[in-house]
Amino acid sequence: MNSTARRIGRTLALVLPVVLVLSGTLAVTRVDWSGNPQSTLTASSQDVSSRAKSRAPQDVLRDQLLTELQEKDPGVALTHLQQEVDRRPSLAAHCVSLARALGRAAVQYYGPTRAQSFARPVCDTAFASGVAAQQS
Repeated sequence: MNSTARRIGRTLALVLPVVLVLSGTLAVTRVDWSGNPQSTLTASSQDVSSRAKSRAPQDVLRDQLLTELQEKDPGVALTHLQQEVDRRPSLAAHCVSLARALGRAAVQYYGPTRAQSFARPVCDTAFASGVAAQQS
């Protein structure tokens, strides 16, 4: 038993310093020594932050409405668009573009005739103009 412990101790005494030197060397090579504060990790975290900031409320709503249009129907998406504009008046400036996007998506998903059947006066009939624009 004593010789086994001694053999393990000797092995560790030889291997451990080599492992520590190699890991230290690798750590030093990963550090940006150029003085440039933008390392790989920092750059990628800044990219993620800027993308997260660019998600405006109307973009988030558009994505939700397009998903709803596909999962349910354009009528449900238009109803929710109107409800969101009523709830958050700041979205009114984007209502026409959102409704047009829904109209274009409805044509792609349901075809022009069926898409037109969902038209209603949400955002000054912008849905119907989106359907018409997609047909031409």
